[in-house]
Amino acid sequence: MRSFVYDQPARRVIFAAGALDRLAEEIARAGYRRVLMLSTPGQRFAAEAARALADVLAGTCDIAAMHVPIETVHVARARAREAGADSLLAIGGGSTIGLAKAIALERELPIVAVPTTYAGSEMTPIYGISEGGVKKTGRDSRVLPRIVLYDPRLTLSLPAAVSGPSGMNAVAHAVEALYAHDANPVITLLSVESIRALSRALPIVVRTPGDVDARTEALYGAWLAGISLGAVGMALHHRLCHVLGGSFNLPHAEVHTVVLPHVVSFNRDAAPEAMRMIADALGATDAARGLYDLARQMGAPASLQEISMPYEGLDGVATIVASSPPYNPRAIDVEGVRALLESAYRGTRP
Repeated sequence: MRSFVYDQPARRVIFAAGALDRLAEEIARAGYRRVLMLSTPGQRFAAEAARALADVLAGTCDIAAMHVPIETVHVARARAREAGADSLLAIGGGSTIGLAKAIALERELPIVAVPTTYAGSEMTPIYGISEGGVKKTGRDSRVLPRIVLYDPRLTLSLPAAVSGPSGMNAVAHAVEALYAHDANPVITLLSVESIRALSRALPIVVRTPGDVDARTEALYGAWLAGISLGAVGMALHHRLCHVLGGSFNLPHAEVHTVVLPHVVSFNRDAAPEAMRMIADALGATDAARGLYDLARQMGAPASLQEISMPYEGLDGVATIVASSPPYNPRAIDVEGVRALLESAYRGTRP
């Protein structure tokens, strides 16, 4: 008998080419009067957003960094206090939105997110902060952005070498949602559509970065993946990537890209229906090989070795993950995770 629970958090999403032009209107509609804008150093769209906000801009903080280091969190929280901010505007990728979430976690300020990559953080109540070489994550409704503006134009300048892995990061969210312990029919439909849209659009985006239609389809797929990530629990893949990235400061999207096919291969026999849906959405005969081939088609990194993972660190990662395992359709043990990591390190096709 079919049985499930599905919570639908309330939020406002504006998806359109030119959505950034509606920023001031959305801020006014929400009644925010003192907005602190967050970005990475040199974010090219920050100046445009600042001009649009005019008198309601209370300050800027352009220190967002990968994996949300605790040092930047302390500075950003202080800036929010000093500015008397009543809201936060995060314009950028997962690092920037993650920094906004770290502030909201303490100060309970509403977030307006303008994503410029395919990370998906803007649609989730998930936060992560790195301290002492460890990335700690959690879920809290206070960090879920209230308003999200998706503007495909903002992704046009995203280099091909970044677009591919960023899109594969989104694919990973949809893949794990299909075998989540709390999966439900709504998220299953969205996840399959996400994989289908991203797998069709990303090769075109990488080959022809200025293709607005492909960029729009990729952003659409990333939006669906973000919904999936925020609605159900993730499994071994995300746990592995957080440990790898947080412990060794590896590039977030590239870690997802490399590890995903090997985790799917690890789970192949334990989640056959999910594997069938993934393969069908990819237009492949095998889910793990289809994901590997998609990444290779885009010229993305194929191995942990390529992204500077030290080989001697693999044993420790396997031990950490197996000592506090997440839900996963296949049982997790040190030997199995270590074998998975070996394949990912060498970049062999599953």
